[in-house]
Amino acid sequence: MEEFRPVPDPLAYLLGSWRVTRSVQDRAGGGEGRFDGTTVFGPLDAGGPPDAGGLLHEEAGTFVWLGVPRPAGRTLRFLPRPTPGTADVRFADGRPFHDLDLTTGRHVVGHPCSADLYRGEFTVRDPDHWRTVWQVAGPAKDLLLTTDYARLR
Repeated sequence: MEEFRPVPDPLAYLLGSWRVTRSVQDRAGGGEGRFDGTTVFGPLDAGGPPDAGGLLHEEAGTFVWLGVPRPAGRTLRFLPRPTPGTADVRFADGRPFHDLDLTTGRHVVGHPCSADLYRGEFTVRDPDHWRTVWQVAGPAKDLLLTTDYARLR
């Protein structure tokens, strides 16, 4: 059985820069891809919306799908929730994505996207390594996305 590292404050844990490697498997079509890049969790702009204490997650890198490389990135907002050890994850435009509770070192979430369902599992391995695994199932997609994060010093 794998052990997970409890995280009392996910925003404090995530703060900083991370190396990102993500594998993408299309289980229906058989295609495979890979993303390599960095993710920076930094404080939200003090002049922006009232998200005091939150983090801006900015990911940038190269995604290779079926041998074709292209630039890729995404932006998310991680906001503190009233319950200690939890956060609210939102898309860049403020739409809700999922909650996050790493107090046990492991958290499972679901996110409906049109007719597809995203099921995510977050695991913290140690102070400098964590992983997400998203399984996407539905009429439009059948994907497995595995992302490993390693803190950059």
